[in-house]
Amino acid sequence: MSFDSGPLDRYLSSAVGDDAAIAIDLRNAFTGSARELSDLMRRARCDANWHAAALRLKGLAATFGIIPLIQLSEAAMAGAPGDPAVLRQINRAIDEL
Repeated sequence: MSFDSGPLDRYLSSAVGDDAAIAIDLRNAFTGSARELSDLMRRARCDANWHAAALRLKGLAATFGIIPLIQLSEAAMAGAPGDPAVLRQINRAIDEL
């Protein structure tokens, strides 16, 4: 799966214009939130917590139009809770932002 951070870049550009410092802060806030949700998924001890964290990650990704992260969140919800392969893919997608 190739990753395109273009939607995030376009969203940030339209939200803050040419203010690079604010764009960096917003990007860091997005990736920080995404990492927290990925960590919640990793630490989930029941199916409901796994699903809730994946759904929240999907919503965050949808806010910025990050299609690959939306798809990975959906794969997590459809698959087995705690799936280490999907968690690795999610973390890789976040890292590529």
